[in-house]
Amino acid sequence: MVNGWTAGWNALARRTQCWILPPSCVLCGDRGQSPLLDICAPCAADLPLNPSACPRCAQPLLPGFVVPGACARCLSRPHPFDRALAPFLYDYPLDHLIHAFKYGAVLAYGRVLGTLLAHYVCARGEPQPQALLPVPLHPKRHRERGFNQAHELARPMAELLEIPIDDTLCRRRRATEDQTELNAAQRRRNVRNAFCLTRKPQYTHVALIDDVLTTGSTAGEVAKILKLQGVERVEVWAIARAASQLQKGSP
Repeated sequence: MVNGWTAGWNALARRTQCWILPPSCVLCGDRGQSPLLDICAPCAADLPLNPSACPRCAQPLLPGFVVPGACARCLSRPHPFDRALAPFLYDYPLDHLIHAFKYGAVLAYGRVLGTLLAHYVCARGEPQPQALLPVPLHPKRHRERGFNQAHELARPMAELLEIPIDDTLCRRRRATEDQTELNAAQRRRNVRNAFCLTRKPQYTHVALIDDVLTTGSTAGEVAKILKLQGVERVEVWAIARAASQLQKGSP
């Protein structure tokens, strides 16, 4: 966990860096803003919000509709995790940032996205998890990409929220097919038994970190094994929620 001395030193380093090299917005190039630094206020306001969503899976709902506990999909096929948070929709210009970060190795975008997610989580004012668990990549994919995008998202979150990252508890033991072109049923089959734990978890409350939440299959598979090993509450934190169609809730 980040201690007070480290947090103070990091804050001083950021102020010094901003004085020497003023941050610029990753979208328009204008001067960035504090505390997000690398994105200006107008561009931050233009990001596609996910304001009306299922409280269980973060699935976007039609404007004006709400659900008291879970959407129809969650009621018919509950996810193994307890809650998902995704403040934005996977739409322009956020999809541009995520794609460049994930596939173009623009790690500075990961810092921006992780900071946005941290501020969203902090604003909700609810009990925080004991650890952040980045969804693991298979070693082969990790070598090819050179980094785990979930871990890079978690880094600024760990610093800002003062929650430790545990990226050794869970590992991906089987290389899976890229999920991009798979439907929901294919995604579930693709990740089935793809993960395992390296030890008995000592946590009761954790947050899985990922970039985009689509069907929840990957996060659900990790949550399932965590629950089987005694973790009581598993949340999923993603920067964006992708959805093929909007659902109706209760008016």
